[in-house]
Amino acid sequence: MKVFSKWIIFATGVSLAMSLFCGCDYARMKEQEAIRTYKTEIPEMPGRTIPVTGGLQVLREANPEKLRSPVPFTRESARLGKEDYGYYCVMCHGFKGDGNGTVGQSFYPLPTDLKSSHVQKQSDGRLFYTITFGLNRHPPLGFMITEADRWAIINYIRSLSSEPKG
Repeated sequence: MKVFSKWIIFATGVSLAMSLFCGCDYARMKEQEAIRTYKTEIPEMPGRTIPVTGGLQVLREANPEKLRSPVPFTRESARLGKEDYGYYCVMCHGFKGDGNGTVGQSFYPLPTDLKSSHVQKQSDGRLFYTITFGLNRHPPLGFMITEADRWAIINYIRSLSSEPKG
């Protein structure tokens, strides 16, 4: 019985050694495409691929007081602005623009009352700049809302004023 168990241990060891040395053909494994991924050449990036001028960077460097709206104030542009306001602004500023939105009620102080003289006296360019890049807790929305829609929202904000647009 003792000889038999030694023979089993020997046979197991030999078969294990054979499988380790002969079971894998490492030479062929090294030639597989999956193993040679480091040899794959990455294409060269064309020059000037990432823009470093133009876009929002130009707007960030602009004087907000000199920005002029390309969207004239009309009943239609205010209507479109109200629609966009409903998507992006109503949660904080509320349906009436008074800063009592569902989410805005949890803020202290409350979000700005858009009908207030503080807001209505600001230039369109200043409001556009604030919507685009944010201010204090107001998030930057320049990457979410198109330029034309931001100007339309400003037209809607102007329509909230009790004073006529001038």
